[in-house]
Amino acid sequence: MTLDRIPKTGITLVAVILTCAALMSASSVFAPLALALFVIALVWPMQNRIESMAPKGIALLACMAVILLAFSIFGWLIVWAVSRISRAMIADSAKFQAMYEQINIWVASHGVDITTLWSDHFNVGWMLRAAQAFGSRLNNLMSFSVIALVYVLLGLLEVNAFRVKIKSMKNRTASEVLLNGLRVTSYKLRRYTFVRSQMSLITGLLVFMLTYAIGLPLAKEWGVIAFVLNFIPFLGPFFATLLPTLYSAAEFQSWQATLGLFIGLNAIQSTVGSYVEPRVSGSALSISPFIVLLSIFFWTYMWGIFGAFIGVPITIAILSFCAQHSATEWIGLLLANGALAVEDDKGDAQA
Repeated sequence: MTLDRIPKTGITLVAVILTCAALMSASSVFAPLALALFVIALVWPMQNRIESMAPKGIALLACMAVILLAFSIFGWLIVWAVSRISRAMIADSAKFQAMYEQINIWVASHGVDITTLWSDHFNVGWMLRAAQAFGSRLNNLMSFSVIALVYVLLGLLEVNAFRVKIKSMKNRTASEVLLNGLRVTSYKLRRYTFVRSQMSLITGLLVFMLTYAIGLPLAKEWGVIAFVLNFIPFLGPFFATLLPTLYSAAEFQSWQATLGLFIGLNAIQSTVGSYVEPRVSGSALSISPFIVLLSIFFWTYMWGIFGAFIGVPITIAILSFCAQHSATEWIGLLLANGALAVEDDKGDAQA
């Protein structure tokens, strides 16, 4: 590295740090904006198609109706499943207490006292603070959704004008990078959402069938939880496996049944996530698993649970733009998944 490049590297690093700090401190502004851009990338082709047959206002209303319907269904499924599982766990609190006492006795026989640890970290004050935090998040969710929908509405109105502005830029290189980057990103995000939705639906159905077959209560709810959490790579399937396993331990009071369920759920997650999904998604979504996990943790730290859902699409967008310029093309090749990295994005851009 030459001396004249050291200041540029330092400036770039400082710019990245300041950008991350701004994204984190102003998450109430940038997080809904990221969701809105993601939604616009998904629905714009539909609006463009409707505009070719109907007035722009009708097309916009149709797209907003579809978005509201999708948001409502997804939100209702989450609330329905979580509320029913929560009520069932409260009703079965005696079983969980008995399981806790058995674990405590077994652990104590090996010289470990978890009663003190439990009282120190999980007291009434902690539970009250957790309940207050959960209620606060529910209240913020409504304002978050409203802001995101406003961004989507305004963004859909400005897509064509924004495209014209980019085409009219005097810097032709920047114009081509932006246009190609937007086109490729939009295609990849639509494909990512389609593939992820397919795999989540398959996972949810298989989890429902397994839990129903072994007689675990709330089979439909566990299927819905698996469907929703599967939109978060790695972490989502982990919790979708852990929660019904813990519930089965208290319900069945049998380590053999619990172990069987745990193995079955892991087999479903591994088959769908590690074998089926990569072959369906292909090279368009070929990101290193390490980068996927890193993006989930990073954006969760930045924006909470919403960051876990949107982290991978943001990474896809960043890598798509990097691939459009020779100076940053190496980033996309470096972070792609193995042999699939040799395939370029020309076919994706045409799509």
